[in-house]
Amino acid sequence: MAKTNPGRFFEDYSVGQVLPHAVPRTVAEGERALYQALYPMRHALYSSDEFAARCGFEGSPIDDLAAFHVVFGKTVPDVSLNAVANLGYGEGRWLLPVYPGDTLRSVSAVIGLKQNSNGKTGVVYVRTRGLNQRDEVVMEYVRWVMVRKRDVDAPAPQTVVPDLKKVLAVEDLVIPEGLTFADYDFVQAGEPHRWGDYDIGEVIDHVDGVTVEEAEHMMATRLWQNTAKVHFDLTFRPDGRLIYGGHVISMARALSFNGLANAQMIVGLNGGAHANPCFAGDTIKAWTEVLDKAETGAPGVGAIRLRLVATKGGEAGQLRGDDGKYLPDVLLDLDYWALMPM
Repeated sequence: MAKTNPGRFFEDYSVGQVLPHAVPRTVAEGERALYQALYPMRHALYSSDEFAARCGFEGSPIDDLAAFHVVFGKTVPDVSLNAVANLGYGEGRWLLPVYPGDTLRSVSAVIGLKQNSNGKTGVVYVRTRGLNQRDEVVMEYVRWVMVRKRDVDAPAPQTVVPDLKKVLAVEDLVIPEGLTFADYDFVQAGEPHRWGDYDIGEVIDHVDGVTVEEAEHMMATRLWQNTAKVHFDLTFRPDGRLIYGGHVISMARALSFNGLANAQMIVGLNGGAHANPCFAGDTIKAWTEVLDKAETGAPGVGAIRLRLVATKGGEAGQLRGDDGKYLPDVLLDLDYWALMPM
């Protein structure tokens, strides 16, 4: 009996299959410190217990994306160990804050399958839920992954493509209990711009850039216990170690502080695509388009829908070519809802 795990291949999945993932992980202040060492993250809510307390929290939560990466990393051995690429995200919701001391685990359900026309790969759709030590769901999201087949002659499964919401309505968003921006300190937050200062259609060039180094992207990926071969093994992908897409997401989100310092919390993920591969040596820059705005029932809290685009040098506001395809410099196209003081 084999003792090692070669990972699942496309023909190993079936719609309705439930995948409980190992290994639970207790997050601590160390995750926060490493996260801020790896990314230029400066949002005040995730940096200061005092600031977070003024916003109605018991202390500063773990950054939304850091918690996402922990939950995501658990799924890799069962979902994407043999992936060619992680293709996209949808219907993501952050349901509860994660605090130092919380223990997170992940469970996924297969909700769709589609074999590609080449017969060598297929797309697997999973809905993943992250739970804490009280079995409370802290977040959920759908992602779809292109996975190799073990046997190209294995019969194709019936095609099932889930019908996902293109955009979460503001009513779908969960506003953390007790959250208030009524006593918000704009000086400590770093910028004066309120929810009302942003216009739908506005494009913000975040100006700064960070060149990705080989060692740091592998350290980040190990931090989240992501074991996907494409991120580490040059014999698996001789053209280079593919940068974990979450590393690009976090880098772009951190860069967006310059212009969106008050977009404090991510509460919804409408969609996302890793448009082109990222490799060490690429310099990540970012720009954001304001897509929508909505009021919430929380004191002083507005919701703002943002398109965050990471590039390796492309012009702000330029996303697709005349053929409708992503421009070659575009790395990430992420559509999300954030909470901001009104």
